[in-house]
Amino acid sequence: MKIDTRDFRVEAGKDADLADRATDVAHVWGADATYKHVLHRHVKKLTALQRLHYASGHYSLLVIFQGMDAAGKDGAIRHVMSGVNPQGCQVFSFKQPSSEELEHDFLWRTTRRLPERGRIGIFNRSYYEEVLVARVHPEILHGEGIPAALINESSIWKERYRSIADLEAHLSRNGTKIVKIFLNLSKEEQASRFRERIDVPEKNWKLTLADIHERGYWDRYISAYEECLTATSSRESPWYVVPADSKKNARLIVSQIIVDALRGLKMAYPVVTAERAQELADIRAEL
Repeated sequence: MKIDTRDFRVEAGKDADLADRATDVAHVWGADATYKHVLHRHVKKLTALQRLHYASGHYSLLVIFQGMDAAGKDGAIRHVMSGVNPQGCQVFSFKQPSSEELEHDFLWRTTRRLPERGRIGIFNRSYYEEVLVARVHPEILHGEGIPAALINESSIWKERYRSIADLEAHLSRNGTKIVKIFLNLSKEEQASRFRERIDVPEKNWKLTLADIHERGYWDRYISAYEECLTATSSRESPWYVVPADSKKNARLIVSQIIVDALRGLKMAYPVVTAERAQELADIRAEL
């Protein structure tokens, strides 16, 4: 069964109304296969494409994961990228900014971690936190060292959307393919996963009172996400809203999105020149 990733894409210029977007769907692996079989097939394709991507060396791929706490970002990255050569993939998690990072503009810390040509970069959270968490908690803005005269809460979010869109357009023009994934989790499923983190000793470390505190701002986060997705999904750098109540479904959809993104790049293995062919022949003769 082929997953049509267009079903989850936020088209440029269209409203990303999350109330109209499912958090759960029927099993996407179909009746004639199993989840493990389809995931293995996707990982195998991704492994081959990543090898070609690395050898070609002309493009870079940036995959951004965003979502509520417990949406499954870590698990999706771990399962989907399980077959990728670590030499060609970099994963960065962005949490609370450091004092050094606060000395710079809000895009600085992530720009330093952009993938090189031939590599896949994965951002577990990203610069989008600055129009999500900072919007839900605007007091964060006043702790970032920004001149007070530049903090106008009626315009700053649109200004930041523009900064993000300009950055992504610039990267696209210079060979970086950007895919942005929002794992769309229901509030009920988040509560279930939080309870599991309490009940399973190995997961106790994953849950804090801060997580419960942030859950109280659920509606404000949803509103911030809707405006952000609407403002920053473009043809070159689209957002995908992936149903996340089923971790298995989410992983298969995410893996198909990444496979499609790599397939869309014009890649080829380096062409062997006549000189190189002769060199290889000489090497063979020495063996």
